[in-house]
Amino acid sequence: MNKNKDVVGEDQSGALMADVARLAGVAISTVSRALANPGRVNEKTRAKINAAARQLGYTPNAMARGLRVGKSNIIMIILPGSLYYGASQVIPQVLQSINKSLIQGGYNLMIANLDRDEISERHILDLAFGGSVRGAIILSSKLPEVDGRSLANSGLPIVSMLLDMSDAGLQSVVTNDREAVRDVTVELIRLGHRRFFYLAGPEGNYHDVERYGGVIEALEAAGLSEDSVHRSGGHLDYQHGFDIGVQAADDFAELTEKPTAVIATSDDMAISFVSRIQRTGLNIPGDLSVVSFDGSPVCEFCSPPLSTIKQPVEEMGRAAVDLLLDAIDQRQNTAAVRTVIRSSLILRESIAAPKN
Repeated sequence: MNKNKDVVGEDQSGALMADVARLAGVAISTVSRALANPGRVNEKTRAKINAAARQLGYTPNAMARGLRVGKSNIIMIILPGSLYYGASQVIPQVLQSINKSLIQGGYNLMIANLDRDEISERHILDLAFGGSVRGAIILSSKLPEVDGRSLANSGLPIVSMLLDMSDAGLQSVVTNDREAVRDVTVELIRLGHRRFFYLAGPEGNYHDVERYGGVIEALEAAGLSEDSVHRSGGHLDYQHGFDIGVQAADDFAELTEKPTAVIATSDDMAISFVSRIQRTGLNIPGDLSVVSFDGSPVCEFCSPPLSTIKQPVEEMGRAAVDLLLDAIDQRQNTAAVRTVIRSSLILRESIAAPKN
């Protein structure tokens, strides 16, 4: 009889955890701990276990391991909507960073949704309340709530990333949206710009509030009124950045007194705006300076190369995972509820002093 197929809940990969423990000369519990959370086992012991596992061809089954220890090792990430985010690449970069950090901590990443409709919200809550996941990272969106159930009441450790929910007591990892946009607006004013065109995200959205707030603070500090900036957009989500940029180009064409500097709140908006506006004969940056927000790699290869505020998504992903695993392991945590990681401005050829 094949003992690998008769042990309930055990891995059926040709070698049992007990065999690995015997070959490595350690306890079964040590093998389990090394596979589930490598950071809790010293490097020498972990190396012996890994060598024994390779020799025996042992491949741990994540689900079975979770059943054996009575706890899931799956972390779900909740997206704000569709994975389609145009060229900005922010979402894929975030997912890559979080996934890498979770694997190093002995956890697996599960994407809980590809939409935020009612069916998806129910699915997310079923996972949370059903014990299928160990914790959650919610990305740039509010907590799911359906029929009186809220993710906040699931008992799961939760970290919010790219959206500040610290007022609700939720650990939040964000960047300095307001300060970053204020600083680039100050730079544009220093160059001589006095009329601005702002490409907005959805009105009331956290990012739009913060970024537009930065523009207004810079204008006020320079003695300029809010009338110095013309807003375009405000109705579509950031997933529709290309559409926002196209519409903004049409709005710009209708203005009698043309702004000399454009501040777009995503790279996608700026890319489509520049593409359309250059067809009208305007030169970037000769006639119009443009800066955007996100820092996607494609900006370097635009024509002209696009100045952008680069979000520190890799660092933010690592920070979010660290906070979540601290909460899961109930480690003493003295970190602030709101963790801010600064963005950086990448200046390229799309910004210059105005002609007059």
